[in-house]
Amino acid sequence: MATRKRVAVVGTGTVGSQAAWRLAARGAEVVGYDRFAPGHDRSAAGGETRVFRSVQTDDGRYVPLVRHADALWEQLQAETGRELRRLTGALVMGPADHPEMRTVRDVVAEHGLDHEVLDAEAVAKRFPQLRVDDGDLVVLDRHAGFVRPELTVQTAARRAEELGARIRRYTPVREVTPVAGGGVEIRTDTGTERFDAAVVTPGPWVGDLLPGLPWEVSVYRAISAWFLPHEDQSADAERPAFIRRGDVPFYGIPSPDGMTVKLGLSQAHHKPVDDPNRLNRTVAPEELETFTEIVRRHLPGLNPDPVRLSVFMEGYTDSTRPLVGHLPGCEDIVLLAGFSGQGFKLSPAMGDIAADLALQGRTAQPIDFITTNGRIAA
Repeated sequence: MATRKRVAVVGTGTVGSQAAWRLAARGAEVVGYDRFAPGHDRSAAGGETRVFRSVQTDDGRYVPLVRHADALWEQLQAETGRELRRLTGALVMGPADHPEMRTVRDVVAEHGLDHEVLDAEAVAKRFPQLRVDDGDLVVLDRHAGFVRPELTVQTAARRAEELGARIRRYTPVREVTPVAGGGVEIRTDTGTERFDAAVVTPGPWVGDLLPGLPWEVSVYRAISAWFLPHEDQSADAERPAFIRRGDVPFYGIPSPDGMTVKLGLSQAHHKPVDDPNRLNRTVAPEELETFTEIVRRHLPGLNPDPVRLSVFMEGYTDSTRPLVGHLPGCEDIVLLAGFSGQGFKLSPAMGDIAADLALQGRTAQPIDFITTNGRIAA
């Protein structure tokens, strides 16, 4: 009879909660650690909604991973009876000659994605809340919408616990150390435990926990802002999420209750974070200027004064591709970090890949463009 593998999950947030679920579902003995608790708002997994989309603007090789995530989103919802994702569609738009919009055209053609190309007249008629520029390409991604980050993290963690996982809340991990001959030691303020393997998903604290990494994960402070419409919106109106590429990239998501619209900006508008333990959560008035310009130019139906602001952290790599795989020389440590603002829609797939790597040492998922034989590429 095969020995049951004991696996630590360090960080039970966006990816870690999913990894705990997938590991527990396969019969592993799982112990999760979190410096706070699943669903907290001190990292990247907050803000009520995140975009889920099939159409990719940066690299079409993510499409098979999105499809794997799509199936797992459905599975987790079926297992728990919770609506974690709502498919409302998403508009991807920007100047037709922009490199990312050219990628959009290539991706939808290559992968046969369910989409519709709209002209300015169709956008004005169907989505009067949006204003597009002359020369824009607008693609409606039909298999898209939003996911609920806080609810998803708590639900995945709870499902993992129902399957036998244990989660140690408010227990920061101080060290993850490979053991000679195999295995990993996890040190916290209360002692040290040994495991067969560890899945390390530390979010913006990756530099604190693993200071000797040969790859840089830069942490940035991201602002989300919510805006009210000038007038009540029709209950029958289409309310897709939307993403704009171009001179000022941004995204937007109508709130689940239909009352507000959440806007977020690209990395270029984020400020660096020197210490993730000392995140500045106060938004200065001048930080809202770009939001105001976006509302006035592209969303004239919204009041440009936000009614709610939140601050989060995101980790970016130089390539914007995440660090996924075994650490070189540490086959029992699997790291997933630096998702560069793209992680949430992929999180169930990444949790499943983490389980593959921790339990089998390999995965059948197409991640060769991210890793080298299951190891993080130097």
